[in-house]
Amino acid sequence: MKIDIFTLFPSWFEWFERQRHVRNAIERGLRMEYVDFRAHTPLSGGQVDDTPFGGGAGMVLRVDVVDAALRAHYHADDPVELRTRRRIVALVAGGPVLEERLVAELAAERELTLLCGRYEGFDQRVVEHLASETLSIGRYVLAGGELAAMVVCDALIRKLPGALGHADSPREESFSELLGGAPEYPHYTRPAEYRGWRVPEVLLSGHHERIREWRLQRSGELRERQ
Repeated sequence: MKIDIFTLFPSWFEWFERQRHVRNAIERGLRMEYVDFRAHTPLSGGQVDDTPFGGGAGMVLRVDVVDAALRAHYHADDPVELRTRRRIVALVAGGPVLEERLVAELAAERELTLLCGRYEGFDQRVVEHLASETLSIGRYVLAGGELAAMVVCDALIRKLPGALGHADSPREESFSELLGGAPEYPHYTRPAEYRGWRVPEVLLSGHHERIREWRLQRSGELRERQ
């Protein structure tokens, strides 16, 4: 898989690539590339934003800047056509919220492009004509799309072969098919008793079927509380 991230702050992702599961995926063929909007802006002085028409606070990332960056990186005559050949995702606060089904869908892509907004976000023409879709990681506002891009990448990289070191690690976790889309059951470890707080006896029983039933029941209860 190859993930291209368009951003004003490529260096932010150096930390992200040092995380163990990300390193594992990279060692097994994942490619991540970062494109700096400023490196391709057609404007002088590295300008990438401008004031919004109609007035208002803040600055808006310009459509011609995003267009130029896509054109340069993909050697495209017209970036509008790119979205018919690859998923170009604009990370915006008002987009559909990321959830497990979409994570699995993105993880199955051979190539993915993430556009990180900044300031007041993108000129709407970026969303309408250059991106194939929009995506949000929650109903709140961040200063930019870089952290959102890391969240998206973290969620889908965990699903890539070898990223977690054990093939079964991502199979039975929160929202997985094996749990019927429910949150994962509680986990306990040593000591078996601490300050009078005892681990459920069933988990100490060694009876695998009873443990499995207990876990599925707890998982279902957590879903009902949501």
